[in-house]
Amino acid sequence: MELRRAGSQPSGRGPDEYFTGTVRIDPLFQASAPARAAAASVTFEPGARTAWHTHPLGQTLIVTAGCGRCQREGGPIEEIRPGDVVWFPPGEKHWHGASPTTAMTHIAIQEQLDGRAVDWLEKVTDEQYGR
Repeated sequence: MELRRAGSQPSGRGPDEYFTGTVRIDPLFQASAPARAAAASVTFEPGARTAWHTHPLGQTLIVTAGCGRCQREGGPIEEIRPGDVVWFPPGEKHWHGASPTTAMTHIAIQEQLDGRAVDWLEKVTDEQYGR
């Protein structure tokens, strides 16, 4: 058994090359092999969002606070709220973040394939974000 106490892992800032705006990432767990799942609690300040990206084995988001947005390539922008669960299938190009006026926090869960959990792409423009 392994117990990780709340606050025992340092928060980090979402890197500017992969995020627009202020984003805080709080790691929750990184499974040891042979398991391959990892999760983090991610907080986006109003207007903050990820770049477009994909996940080799997909990603699940569980919204825990605030109001946000997400979109898969070619689909409409969807509003997401606490209690919503979003699944992006493997390889689906997408982004997610806060609404323009409200912060949003979600738990992001994804698995690694060959040591890789995400493939980052271009940034989401203000026009794509819906400003």
